[in-house]
Amino acid sequence: MSLSVDLNADMGESFGPWTMGDDAALLDVVTSANIACGFHAGDPDVMAHTMRAAVERGVGIGAHPGFADLQGFGRRRMQVPVATLQNAIRYQTAAAIGMARAMGTQVRHLKLHGALSNMCSEDEELARACYEAALSVDPDLIIMVLAATPMQAAVEKLGCAWAGEIFADRAYNDDGTLVDRRQPGAMIHDPAIVGPRMAEMVKDGAIRTESGARLETRIDTICVHGDTAEAVALARAVRNSLEAAGIALRQFG
Repeated sequence: MSLSVDLNADMGESFGPWTMGDDAALLDVVTSANIACGFHAGDPDVMAHTMRAAVERGVGIGAHPGFADLQGFGRRRMQVPVATLQNAIRYQTAAAIGMARAMGTQVRHLKLHGALSNMCSEDEELARACYEAALSVDPDLIIMVLAATPMQAAVEKLGCAWAGEIFADRAYNDDGTLVDRRQPGAMIHDPAIVGPRMAEMVKDGAIRTESGARLETRIDTICVHGDTAEAVALARAVRNSLEAAGIALRQFG
């Protein structure tokens, strides 16, 4: 059986008249879209527009909940009581599901955003609490996790459907977590590096860290962040490199 992988991007992150990223161009490249739910970014109009555009292109839709932190774009770590955080996840997930239904489609998956995702990639108990909250709204959601981290351990123990994700434009620590954005080299901006790097990881079935370590893991999907200036170029480079390597682009199941 030939290799295949999903390509996803975070989007729907504009707010009112302020535009974040080129979602229309990204939707022509990716196979799945993680759409902001209004807490860290996005608003109801943006969510509806982005979902409608995804449907038109046959792109799978995911809910992308985060901390209630519009000013910080969800990238500031926050200490929130677990029960409150679970209700925030339920609220955002339900909003995405309702909007998708109104657009004649459905939410297939869920992916945590930003600082919340980073915290869950370090804390299996927190990850489980967040995922249980989402699954209490829709038990059929596919949970997208940062591969080879406590997030993956959480979904394996929950027994839910899940997809292992790697990041095209981020550097890795040896424990499978992402290098802090404040550190030099944390973000990878060169399409000529990003594309071949992803094809190699998918073929190898392993993450390559900054130190050169190899972390064998299941890779179902690759993320390109949608909010950077080079996002579309990076996504195209990844897609081109995967196809050149004989790796098919396909939504995870």
